[in-house]
Amino acid sequence: MKHFPISDTHVSQARLAGLSYLVILGAGLWSEVGVRMQLVVPGEALATWQRTQEAGPLLRYGIAADLVMLAADILLAVLLFRLFRPVSAPVARTAMVLRLAQAGVIAASLTALVAGVLLVEGGDVAGADRLLGLFETHAAGYDAGLIFFGLNTVLTAWLLCRSGWTGRWLPGLLMLAGLVYLAGSLTRFLAPEINALMQPAYLIPVVAESAFAIALLAGLRPRRVVQAA
Repeated sequence: MKHFPISDTHVSQARLAGLSYLVILGAGLWSEVGVRMQLVVPGEALATWQRTQEAGPLLRYGIAADLVMLAADILLAVLLFRLFRPVSAPVARTAMVLRLAQAGVIAASLTALVAGVLLVEGGDVAGADRLLGLFETHAAGYDAGLIFFGLNTVLTAWLLCRSGWTGRWLPGLLMLAGLVYLAGSLTRFLAPEINALMQPAYLIPVVAESAFAIALLAGLRPRRVVQAA
């Protein structure tokens, strides 16, 4: 297997990419677990309305966190393309486009949450059913974006494996994470009854992406360094 040397520039790019990844993980997890999961009561429109109204500006803060996440994601897409371009420019470019597509779909889905904020601030409890529908629309858009991200993760795992910059376990774990994203999003739309059963599997992407972020922050350390042919 060919191994690619890492220049000082690549190390700097990798560390900035790792920092961006930590921002993505922190902001994304907080907006989902710390905001939306605290507000949405599945199937209970009135309870969701009451929680959202009582939470004050929390939903707005969640939207702001998602925007920070998306900005970091765009930066990460470019940095990873520059990092992996020597490994395979066509694959790295495809991975970048897929990650940017994910960011675009998720950004579009945020309009549903903005509409939800305006609805709650209007104060009419008659809009409770609509509010729950807006949360569900956003969640569906998020999962649609993760289809692109799942494909991106699979390609990133291949690039990382081919580069020789980490042990083989990390590309393998990332590959598995990409498959979890793909299976989770596809079953949400095609087989919801299966989707409910596989929710614990999302722990795999959290572990895989955290490990990748840490490896990037460390500047990546190749298994062995030789001159690329």
